[in-house]
Amino acid sequence: MGVIRCGYFMKVYFASLGCDKNLVDSEHMLADISKEHKIVDDPSECDLAIVNTCAFINDAKEESINTILKLAEYKESNLKYLMVTGCLAQRYYDDLKELIPEIDAYVGISAVGNILEDINKLSKKKTLVDMPDINAARNASGDRFFTPPYHYSYLKIAEGCDKNCSYCSIPKIRGSFRSVPMEELLKEAEFLAKNCVSELILVAQETTVYGKDLYGKKSLAELVNKLTEIKGIRWVRLMYCYPEEIDDDLIELIKNNPKVVHYLDIPIQHSSDRILQKMGRRTSKKDIEDLIKKLRKNIPDISLRTSLIVGFPTETDEEFDELCAFVKKARFDRLGVFTYSREEGTLAYSFKPQVKSQVKKQRRDALMKIQKEISLKRNRSFVKKELDAVIEGYDTSENVYVARLYCDAPDVDGCVFIESDKELLSGSFVKVKITGYSEYDLIGEIIS
Repeated sequence: MGVIRCGYFMKVYFASLGCDKNLVDSEHMLADISKEHKIVDDPSECDLAIVNTCAFINDAKEESINTILKLAEYKESNLKYLMVTGCLAQRYYDDLKELIPEIDAYVGISAVGNILEDINKLSKKKTLVDMPDINAARNASGDRFFTPPYHYSYLKIAEGCDKNCSYCSIPKIRGSFRSVPMEELLKEAEFLAKNCVSELILVAQETTVYGKDLYGKKSLAELVNKLTEIKGIRWVRLMYCYPEEIDDDLIELIKNNPKVVHYLDIPIQHSSDRILQKMGRRTSKKDIEDLIKKLRKNIPDISLRTSLIVGFPTETDEEFDELCAFVKKARFDRLGVFTYSREEGTLAYSFKPQVKSQVKKQRRDALMKIQKEISLKRNRSFVKKELDAVIEGYDTSENVYVARLYCDAPDVDGCVFIESDKELLSGSFVKVKITGYSEYDLIGEIIS
């Protein structure tokens, strides 16, 4: 467990909430904590409970608060200290201090690398607050604590965002866009590859402008080319690529580098020019349509994922109908639809009229019904194709292996279900032939 500098050994329970970017922060913190303290899976056995929180939308805030309150109950038995880190601590420190006095420590988003030092101070302080400037450079070590599954890992290449979309609170919580230096990312990726990670999934609030702040130019293609040279890395996947920043260099990278999967996550949020403008987005409907056409022309088998927001303030029935028509025409391979969440401190918070909750839900359901038909037809086109797949695990309830193709990101996209008498290890690659399909998933058989 390493040398205990403070002479104090604690059992630590860690709850990581929110997005994959938050998970990366959690794994950095866990790596440092595990050098001197013991990580446990049961909160009833811990001395210290840490919650790495999310505060992006209302549902995330509720989940964070409920998790904190549930863990606070252990103060009556075993729990000595309760620490809150991440977005909720950063954004609502003053409120949490008043509402949940059981919290002993608050650690801001820029203090990830201070976690071990903060823990070791807990026994000497009644309340610990570590809130550096949100625009401070990342101070996390390159070490990562491995959480399952172990064959893929997220690599967070930047922090913060400069886009300032009218509905989004991220710049207020996580600050301006700051790229992680390339040498740090390569070192971290090498560490991951040596520990059997074969798929790197690049994430940030926006990946496409990586390096512009550090090197004076967008450097994502350069970074990815260097990552694919690392021994053991088989797939690199790009997430959160803003449409206005996808240039010819990035398209050529995806097209020509065999380790970069033909997959692109492009959050567009809407198709109505008026709504896009009110959102503070930097594209038009025509820009998006031209980009989709260009991507599919250059990379015919590319899988395109996007996310949309319905019920944005002032969105009319006609604009929603326009969005539906756009989705039918665009035929995205994967689509996530979210109802607008009204966030205090954002420009859109004061926009009027706000769309009623019931209408927002109806619009989300209607759009997902359209996408369901698109996905069904898309999956039908895979039948008889032979493709590489990575084994994710075994579903004992159905007695099938679960796998992913290049066109499926973990957790958000579909799967391939495979029957096999052979024992297949998670993370192993197999060649499968697609034999069946449903709305969102495929069925296949191993051919090699």
